[in-house]
Amino acid sequence: MSSINVVLILGGVALNTVAQLCLKQGMQSVGGISLDVSGIIAMLENVYANLYILGGMTCYVLSFVVWLVVLSRVEVSVAYPMLSAGYIVTAFAGWYFWGEALTMNKFLGIGLICFGVLFMFKN
Repeated sequence: MSSINVVLILGGVALNTVAQLCLKQGMQSVGGISLDVSGIIAMLENVYANLYILGGMTCYVLSFVVWLVVLSRVEVSVAYPMLSAGYIVTAFAGWYFWGEALTMNKFLGIGLICFGVLFMFKN
């Protein structure tokens, strides 16, 4: 795989990860949402002007565009498994930014993800 394709894939993963982190931060300020009509309307009013949520949505749109470029250049069976790197980064970011627990099960899951991606690319 060419280095530009690797950069595109990692750029898409990074944008997707930043999107998740922005959305999480935005929802920290919005708070919990009840799943009734009034709760959803209140949530929409709160997120409409939230810069973190707007930033997260922008990153998602950009990652979508990058992903379309990737899929035009790389086999999906090669590119898609590399998206799992985002799970690893967000697990550590959740721990760093919000004090989320990094349990042994999470470390084992991260290890399995890494092993699985490496295993797919072994000849």
